[in-house]
Amino acid sequence: MPEIDSVFHQIALVLALCALVGLVAARLRQPLIVGFIAAGILAGPEGLGLVAETAEIELLASIGISLLLFVVGLKLDVGLIRTVGPVALATGLGQVAFTSAVGFGIALALGLSTVPALYVAVALTFSSTIIIVKLLSDKRETEDLHGRIAIGFLIVQDIVVVLVMIALTAFGDPVTADGLGREFLLVALRGAALIGGLVALTRWVIPPLLHRVAHHPELLVLFAITWAVALAAISDVLGFSEEVGAFLAGVSLASTPYREAIGGRLTSLRDFLVLFFFIELGVGLDLGQAGELLVPALVLSVFVLIGNPLIVLVIMGAMGYRKRVSFLAGLTVAQISEFSLILAALGAGLGHIGGDIVGLITTVGLITIGLSTYLIYNSGWLFERLAGPLSLFERRSAKEVKLPESSVSDPEVIVFGLGRLGDSIMSGLTSSGVPVMGVDIDPTVLGRWEEHGVPVMYGDAEDPEVPDALPLAATRWVVVTARRRDAALGLHHALRHHGYEGGIALAADTEADAELFERAGAEYVLRPFDRAADHAVGVLTGRGDGPVG
Repeated sequence: MPEIDSVFHQIALVLALCALVGLVAARLRQPLIVGFIAAGILAGPEGLGLVAETAEIELLASIGISLLLFVVGLKLDVGLIRTVGPVALATGLGQVAFTSAVGFGIALALGLSTVPALYVAVALTFSSTIIIVKLLSDKRETEDLHGRIAIGFLIVQDIVVVLVMIALTAFGDPVTADGLGREFLLVALRGAALIGGLVALTRWVIPPLLHRVAHHPELLVLFAITWAVALAAISDVLGFSEEVGAFLAGVSLASTPYREAIGGRLTSLRDFLVLFFFIELGVGLDLGQAGELLVPALVLSVFVLIGNPLIVLVIMGAMGYRKRVSFLAGLTVAQISEFSLILAALGAGLGHIGGDIVGLITTVGLITIGLSTYLIYNSGWLFERLAGPLSLFERRSAKEVKLPESSVSDPEVIVFGLGRLGDSIMSGLTSSGVPVMGVDIDPTVLGRWEEHGVPVMYGDAEDPEVPDALPLAATRWVVVTARRRDAALGLHHALRHHGYEGGIALAADTEADAELFERAGAEYVLRPFDRAADHAVGVLTGRGDGPVG
């Protein structure tokens, strides 16, 4: 028991340190990743000596990375790649090829040997989907042309990094020339078995199982976590990495109607567990080596901060995009990704690189993530001052390229909760020809409305992330018929925090709740029981008839 208490106390101290350093990072407008790595450095033997690497932290880090890859796979919208078309593939693959080739040359020039130089070059190619999506969301630019293109080629990068990890884990052990073909065949057979089994489960087992589980949101989340960890374990048994299995688990659920609800509910848990990965990196970072590698880290960081955006400018300019769109999209690749750090940790685990190279890549990550955040936050200001020179990357015949609009029109009204009251409101709105969308956690109810051609979405009013999945651009009203006071107030706060400026109507059971909703800023409060009582009195006294309006 003393050992358990000791580990518990260590983790408690580390979490307190993370919270403190995270506050400082937030005040400096830095991604929390930077703060978590800094907290790990402070907590490790090079800092305050609060904790050394432990099996418990490594286990939490492994689960966190599995959930991270699971959520990335869950949000892999193949339709988005089709929408942005050739520009996502050309820019994503072109940037990966350019950065890998030039980065390899720079790494060799800095004195690295071939294998470490390869790892460094590949690590420099990947940009952080999570950080960029968060920054674009903060600036309300995810639906802008440059935002959608950036997300498209970041997804291409995510696919490439998963393929790289598959290759590394498959051929992690050196093989002789005679055994290379046999090893490749075994890897192909294991991969085919994994993919084939997953496709079969996704087609015949997962959909009906999810439909049953989805009636209970807590069970849905438990199922998703179990599925991610189980497939990660199966992937590890087959000789691939746990991360690959977790990613494929996410992809297998990406086409289901429950992916947004699962992703939203897992976000906080994912963020909490992933911090242990960055703590582990910080604890293991040798500051002495990082100091010795500071000059190479600065050289590589300058290349990432300038070279990556330049190649995006060149490719998009050649494809006819205007300089502003190309520049804003290019800034999103001016940093390396958390996947770069995962790749470095994987290489160290396979014995391909040492701690010095992991420290070098981590230092480049700290520098580029920090500086690129400022670049993206101030992208408009930067473009105004660089507009003249940026004309070099714009064709004279360039025209503003527009992405095709979604075939589904945005709803004017979104109704949360399709019980008796919500059902009546939906029926009245659809009969009046008002574009409406329904949201509920009951798959049976959603299926009934889908049969009538009405757009619906699986979602929970208690999920603070649900506004991110809603098509709010043209929505005039969001009606919340769920009469749980805390859930209604929570969704009201989440919508306003998301930036929704339309009207919000909340349903109240009591006059006290109604007054509370009005004080919270609800534009309209539904009082269904009061209206029903008034109607009943009118009918019973002979002064009214007809259905309740």
